[in-house]
Amino acid sequence: MLQLQSSEFILPKPNYEGDDACAFDIIDNTLLVSVLCDGVGSARRGGTAARQCVKFFIDQFKARPKAWTIPKTMEVFTRHINNLLFTESMTQYERIELLTTLCLAVIEGDTLYTLNLGDSRVYLLNNDSELKQLTRDHTMDDAHMSHVLTQACGLSENVELIITSTPVSVGDTLILCSDGVYNLIEHEAFKELLQKGLGAKSIVQHISKFAKDDDRDDMSLQIFHIEALDPIHAIKNIQLPIPQTLKSGEVIDGYTLLNPMMKHRRIWKVAKDNETFVMKFPMAADDEQALDEFVREAWYAKQINHKAFGHAWVPETRSMRYYMMELVEGVNLREYLINRPLSIDNAIALGIFLHDALAHLLQHGLVHGDIKPENIIVTKKVGEAGVDFKMVDFGSIVEIFSLNSRAGTPSYLAPERFTGGVINESTEIFSIGVTMYWALTGALPYGEIEPFQTPTFKSPKRCIKLNNNIPAWLDSIIMHAIAINADERYSHYSEFIHELKSPDRVKPFFTKGVPLIERSPLTFYKTGFLILLATQALTLIALLSK
Repeated sequence: MLQLQSSEFILPKPNYEGDDACAFDIIDNTLLVSVLCDGVGSARRGGTAARQCVKFFIDQFKARPKAWTIPKTMEVFTRHINNLLFTESMTQYERIELLTTLCLAVIEGDTLYTLNLGDSRVYLLNNDSELKQLTRDHTMDDAHMSHVLTQACGLSENVELIITSTPVSVGDTLILCSDGVYNLIEHEAFKELLQKGLGAKSIVQHISKFAKDDDRDDMSLQIFHIEALDPIHAIKNIQLPIPQTLKSGEVIDGYTLLNPMMKHRRIWKVAKDNETFVMKFPMAADDEQALDEFVREAWYAKQINHKAFGHAWVPETRSMRYYMMELVEGVNLREYLINRPLSIDNAIALGIFLHDALAHLLQHGLVHGDIKPENIIVTKKVGEAGVDFKMVDFGSIVEIFSLNSRAGTPSYLAPERFTGGVINESTEIFSIGVTMYWALTGALPYGEIEPFQTPTFKSPKRCIKLNNNIPAWLDSIIMHAIAINADERYSHYSEFIHELKSPDRVKPFFTKGVPLIERSPLTFYKTGFLILLATQALTLIALLSK
């Protein structure tokens, strides 16, 4: 996971609105995209061009084709926004009015990619205290004409692009700034301020003190101190072949393939030294996105070391792209419960198990994303009554607060995951609640939801009405977990497990708007009786007064 300490600040020229713009985003917790633009003051709409350019890159990088490399993405998007600005200028003004410099920096894995048009700059302060300028200014060589740009975004129909790649390490600092910053400070003095760990606002305000207002331009500065790099990209770049076809009896690194465990034949039961394991391969040999997903899955799987999950590992020496898993013998929860509901004791054990599994993932900043009966394996306890559970399917695991809202099985997804909401503890608790509801009643609270359907959620039947063996306190916990409105649902795993382990402290749960007769029949009938009694008394008084 990419982790950065970031700051950015824009100080407009005194008495002006300002023509600079900058923004950044960390996409999927792995990719930094940072953009800084300085709208050319001589162009009437330089500020508009700068803001439009910044928004364009941030928006487009979020939706970029996954198969594109970063350099290709930077080039395609830059040519596109340049053409848009140039065409709009010519159409509306018949001259260049939408004109801006452009600095674009992207960190993927351990590589920094940079692109520059104009005279804004990208620097890198490395662990050796060297402040290196990574971009070249596109200005006239003549000292008297140094303010004239030879390249900028929107200046001409075509642009000459140079995209550089630079290795980065933890502890390095990436800097983007406009000419309004570096023109007012010497290189060494700038480095000293950066080495002190000051934020962008402090540095800009410090530099601006030494310039007269008439001499100062807009000042924009972005600073990113690298605290952790995403290791997954480096793992993906390891050159390992992916087999197109696999067959029983084939031997890979000493493991004999016995039989495929799925129709797609990418997950195999294998044997080595009289032990049986599971070997999993990428879904396709020539699919870049499938490889991305597989590498991420394998990375997450080997981080998890809780008994709720089967053990997974990546062999140090491999001749092919795969990872290994412990073989968990048993049947999934759906098969186990054919034609029968789960016992109350086992349902409570299931809730505790799911909490423990998800709480462990949370320690790694992860969520499962696809909790459902098919992903829960039921095994018999050795020498004891009752059952044990194991969670499977590492392929759905993602970072918490991910926006991959349609990942998972629709019937078990919280309502907000159909409308672009993030995956968090509350949405995972919803899936736990739906799973427990189904296990105890054989029904889904909101019915079967088809893939790509955007459902309408209506209040479900209480599970106690479908299975009168369910105690009222457990019914309340499940209904609390599957509340349609996230504000009425448990927000954190700790709230859920506290009530599950403390039945005597569970308060009856009802969603807002539930009529009194359902929330408290006794109160309803008592109130009705008192109203009726009062009505009769008033009627009697009226008759006697005549």
